[in-house]
Amino acid sequence: MQTDERFALANERHLAGDFAAARKLYESIPAGDAVHADALFRLAVIALQENAPAEALDKLQRALAVAPNHPRYRFALGQTLMLLQRFDDAVALYRQLLAEDDGAAHIWSALAGAWQAQGQWRAAADAWRAAAGRDATSVDAWNNLGNCHRLLGEPDAAQTAYRRALAVQPDDANALTNLGTLLQAQGRGSEAVGLLRAAVAAAPDASVNLVNLGVALCGLGQFDEAVQALERASALDPRFAQAAYNLGLALQGLGRLDEARQQYLRALALDSRHASAANNLGNVCRELGEFGDAAQAFEAAMRIQPGFVVARNNAANLKRALGRLDEAHALLREALGFDAAHSPTWNNLGNVLKDRGELDEGIECYRRAVACDPDNVVAHSNLAYALSFQSDEGAPMLDECRRWAARHEAPLRASRVAPVPDRTPGRRLRIGYVSADFRDHCQSLFTTPLLAHHDRARFEIHGYASVLRPDAVTARLAGQVEVWHDVRRFDDAALAQRIRADGIDILVDLAMHMADGRPLLFARQPAPAQVAWLAYPGTTGLDAIEYRLTDPHLDPPGHDDHYRERSLRLPDTFWCYDPLTDTPGVNALPALERGHVTFGSLNNTCKLTDRTLGLWSAVLRALPDARLLLMAAGGEARAKLAGRLARSGIDPRRVDFVPFRPRDAYLRTYHAIDLGLDTLPYNGHTTSLDSFWMGVPVVTRIGATAAGRAGLSQLANLGLDDLAAESDEAFVRTAVALAGDLPRLAALRAGLRGRMERSPLMDGARFARQVEAAYERIWEETCRKAGA
Repeated sequence: MQTDERFALANERHLAGDFAAARKLYESIPAGDAVHADALFRLAVIALQENAPAEALDKLQRALAVAPNHPRYRFALGQTLMLLQRFDDAVALYRQLLAEDDGAAHIWSALAGAWQAQGQWRAAADAWRAAAGRDATSVDAWNNLGNCHRLLGEPDAAQTAYRRALAVQPDDANALTNLGTLLQAQGRGSEAVGLLRAAVAAAPDASVNLVNLGVALCGLGQFDEAVQALERASALDPRFAQAAYNLGLALQGLGRLDEARQQYLRALALDSRHASAANNLGNVCRELGEFGDAAQAFEAAMRIQPGFVVARNNAANLKRALGRLDEAHALLREALGFDAAHSPTWNNLGNVLKDRGELDEGIECYRRAVACDPDNVVAHSNLAYALSFQSDEGAPMLDECRRWAARHEAPLRASRVAPVPDRTPGRRLRIGYVSADFRDHCQSLFTTPLLAHHDRARFEIHGYASVLRPDAVTARLAGQVEVWHDVRRFDDAALAQRIRADGIDILVDLAMHMADGRPLLFARQPAPAQVAWLAYPGTTGLDAIEYRLTDPHLDPPGHDDHYRERSLRLPDTFWCYDPLTDTPGVNALPALERGHVTFGSLNNTCKLTDRTLGLWSAVLRALPDARLLLMAAGGEARAKLAGRLARSGIDPRRVDFVPFRPRDAYLRTYHAIDLGLDTLPYNGHTTSLDSFWMGVPVVTRIGATAAGRAGLSQLANLGLDDLAAESDEAFVRTAVALAGDLPRLAALRAGLRGRMERSPLMDGARFARQVEAAYERIWEETCRKAGA
């Protein structure tokens, strides 16, 4: 058989896939001429097809020894060098080829690939642009040019390149996916979903396209459709861990937590290094109340990825919720070691320090969080609220809240249109209450008497509850309103639409800048009139909230300039209290048995400012046999508090500490206290009412803000104004005098619960009528302003 015939037969065998026969024939070609060189080239191609790049390199080098300038052999050599990760050699070779033929698009593409393999995104982008310039129909060149621009942080240029690819081939799945995910990252979710749907239509069996679509749908809150896409992706590729992981996210978004947990476990079974799956498994377990499993999942995420800052934050937040503040503190400090500019870490550290009583340090952390990310709404709210514990004046809090509004509310103003009031004569007003704390929480001590006594003939009451773990109290409160809405899965925009659709006339916020408040909901103005009441004592700072409820004691004349809102003073009290229990009962005065008076404060330690400790120190100096009982977390927090007490002149040996306790045990703690001492500049609020309920009077120092005048308001409603001091000296005199008058103290203890029950502080019907009168006034003014 002639050489040419043998070569042709070898080519036939090669094209037929019979590599063994082809190889044998190619190897039989005699050495020394062009046919032999071509046979070596074909052997190199077979080696590449069999993933043997080292063998291919040998054959190509031998071929080039026969034909040194053959462009096809040299190009194949470049491809082989790429497979061997000899990128610099490949780049040099492609440059030589381009010096000889600058118009070859395929060589520019190869050079671009070599640069891209080395992470040289700018050089790669230039080469892909040159390739597209030589062949404008190259979808691959446009796609890769877009990818390089994206990696260079040039999204507009990336988008242009992807759109050029789609102009060439509108159904190219890669370009559709690339453009879709780019738009999704830019917050253009609806456009992204349209493109990603098209990608799925173009390549319906590509599981990765279905995952991308599922992720985008989750971003839009369209969890039902996301589940369908991700279930299909998992069916197509049961070993695809990302499909299981994102299916878990979609199920979690629907509140199907047990199913979400199973998907995260499946993702980890498929990929034991999937740190995000472990982290989200922890989040689901925590939401289910399975704290031990949650802790283990967070620990696994941190083992897999030690620098996983989000997992460290989640683990720290769980420790904080469990009262393990020192461990939370350590985790957050570690997280800052990995990323010192991570705004959520600074915010969470602020929360822990505030809980530990290190208020000033906590506030500085909130400031750092806002500095690192001015759009961190939660940190900015925490900063605004924390200032009320630190400042004796209203101005700092008002200023910070106005800054909050300028940053976070202002962008919503352009598209915000308040609903037109429904002025149908004789209809019931629809009142909506918004809270994440319709549950076993101190807020329920105040929402219960109001909701239970609303006049249903005049008002239709709605509750919007974003409660993470509903409980028996949630169920009871739900039974006290006409329409109950579980909105924990709604974002602020969706909830605003829901409230508008429900036709709410007056929307009442119960938390605002406190934990889990929803200020951006109110910033969207979903109701014609919006009111702040209850948990948050200061201004909201929002233009969209026009009214706040207060009372004459909290806000005497001259206080209105503390607030952005208009203050409506209820006739008696800002609070109406229901302890929600008759137990434990009030015991006899402990001092009669112990022979000494025990002062106490069960307020959060963040209220124990240096000024507060200074006031208490003066009381204890005047009564050397008296003791002090405080509630404080253990560990470093308690040790630091003991040090501060000592520096304030209070011997820590005279102080007994109790930990944070469930409500029944917490109330029983008052059995050991004879007389309460209030805090400044933020008085006790719920804590003082609990104290009164347990027969323990509280001596207060009247402050300059609403938060610092709570003691006065409550004592005035009890007819015990004489326990509210206008000066530091009066505070000390009052506390010392009452501690020295055990008969009066015992009489107060015996009658205080009954006095509360007879006072406006526990008259739910009276309080409801006063609040309703305020609502009717607000509604009249709202309609008048609307042109009624």
